[in-house]
Amino acid sequence: MEYSPDTVALLFDKNLDKNVAGIACVTKRNGHWNAVSVQDFRMKVQHLALAMHRLGVKKGDAVSIHSPNSSEWLLCDQAILSIGAINVAIYTTQPVDQIVYILNDSKSVFHFVSDHTMYETLKPRIQEVSSLGHVVFMEPKESGDPQASSPEQHEEKGQDGTPVYFSFQELLAIGAEYEAHHPDLFEQLRSQVSKDDLANINYTSGTTGVPKGVMLSHYNLVTNTIASLERLPFSPTQEASNVLSYLPLAHMLERIGAYLYTGAGATIYYIDDLQDIREDMQYVKPIFFATVPRLLEKIHTGLKAKGQELSGVKKRLYYWALHMAEHFDPEQLPTGFAKQQWKIADALIYKKIREGLGGHIEGTMSGGAALHPTVMRFFNGIGIKCGIGYGLTETSPVLTASLPDRIRIGSAGKPLQDVSIRIAEDGEVQAQGPNIMQGYYGLPELTKEVMTDDGWFCSGDIGYIDEDGWLFITDRKKALFKLSTGKYVAPQPIENGLTASPYIDQAVVMGAEKKFVTALIYPDWVRIEQRLAQKGITLSEEHRESEPAVIQLLQDEIDKVNAPLPAWEQIKKYSCLLEALTIEKGELTPKMSIKREVVTGNYKPLMDSLYEE
Repeated sequence: MEYSPDTVALLFDKNLDKNVAGIACVTKRNGHWNAVSVQDFRMKVQHLALAMHRLGVKKGDAVSIHSPNSSEWLLCDQAILSIGAINVAIYTTQPVDQIVYILNDSKSVFHFVSDHTMYETLKPRIQEVSSLGHVVFMEPKESGDPQASSPEQHEEKGQDGTPVYFSFQELLAIGAEYEAHHPDLFEQLRSQVSKDDLANINYTSGTTGVPKGVMLSHYNLVTNTIASLERLPFSPTQEASNVLSYLPLAHMLERIGAYLYTGAGATIYYIDDLQDIREDMQYVKPIFFATVPRLLEKIHTGLKAKGQELSGVKKRLYYWALHMAEHFDPEQLPTGFAKQQWKIADALIYKKIREGLGGHIEGTMSGGAALHPTVMRFFNGIGIKCGIGYGLTETSPVLTASLPDRIRIGSAGKPLQDVSIRIAEDGEVQAQGPNIMQGYYGLPELTKEVMTDDGWFCSGDIGYIDEDGWLFITDRKKALFKLSTGKYVAPQPIENGLTASPYIDQAVVMGAEKKFVTALIYPDWVRIEQRLAQKGITLSEEHRESEPAVIQLLQDEIDKVNAPLPAWEQIKKYSCLLEALTIEKGELTPKMSIKREVVTGNYKPLMDSLYEE
């Protein structure tokens, strides 16, 4: 496949010409939607890039972004890459110790932060980052923000070890003024960036260890963008060209998504609160959104719970339609009488569900974790193409994805163009391709550990490839555990089964070196209370996990998950967590994966109690 242009900035700029609506992106803040036209986007990228250059940012310098999703985030990204600097993205949920580590490890010289509130925890420790010269507040100035400075004050203020502060508008003004005196400089700087230059250092801690910087080149990202475009299950039109974004741009899945959406000609809508996604769907009317399984699971369980509000024929009809969708196979479309049944269900039920998602939705792609087959069948069954993409930060990130016109339930798809996948003797998924990272920043020995002698990247995931070339992921290699009986257990599929229940929000399956499998569960108390209220049962806040009705409800859900499992994988005991697992307590990664070692440490007494005779 031909990959041209071969740098991200040139490819992104070229793809803006495909934009259907003339609006590059839109951001929701405090209830207001703020749009950036394609013309303004290009101008602002140019001014931001020239301002950074004016302030001393050079090719190869690291520039960090610490902000929620926004048009400004994407503008900064493209400005950074346009001058050959390196984007170092920081999750909004990362603790300050990790932020300081990332800034120092990457030697960041320039820091974009959304606002004063986001900067609050870093500010007292900013002098620990000796390389940092400038901090820019991306959103409108609030009272209490550090005083902004002009470029003429740069040398004077930098000498006391604190950075120089700018607002976003001030930075744009510096760039506009500099462009007036150097009208050809931006193109000169952008043309000096080569495909082999680093574009990103993405720090990922995974489920173990301190953050490590994944180095991705322009060519890594360009090849992944162009190859992934072939897998998008939507086509923007004049009537419908909006995509919705809620996953963090700090994560490569949504970052490459932004490049893909632009390449498809779509307008990106960034929302600011996932709690408002139902209302935002109605406003945006998206044709597509990328997601992690948890949102799809919540939509699915929410729809199932909604049926409890109905009665009589309406209730039976509703659950008949949902049941049919949960058994839908996109590779074997219904024919004859079954097709007529689907049309009736679509007219009466499925169409209304799609209207609840904005009415224009064509598809969604799930990544980051396994998607339960029932949920995957359900969304395809109600007329929304629901595929799976698979990859890692180290692979830029997409390795495999479902096809636009063919989806295999449970599969992570087929390899992208020029990407090769093989399964090692121990079941590990290994990959080769132009999207494989350049290595871990400053960690050559760690880089060697994840590469085979013949040049294949070791994913750390266990999986298999079926006879038709579809990849299936079983679990993380490190997550597999062995019972004292010698049997191996893959916890993730069991956990996915548990969290597919409307009454279970989080689950951790355990049993390493024990006789049997157990689970820690954090219930969805809102749904449990709603369900029991329908039976006339009211729960008290204190010791609600000990209520017989709750114990029976959760045990029924566990029994459903246990039913198809071999005896040694079945959950024999469980205990309820009193509070949810969180990123702040170190129990979850920024993409919400479970850190098993941390959970084990935090809840050891509770876990041990499950194995007491």
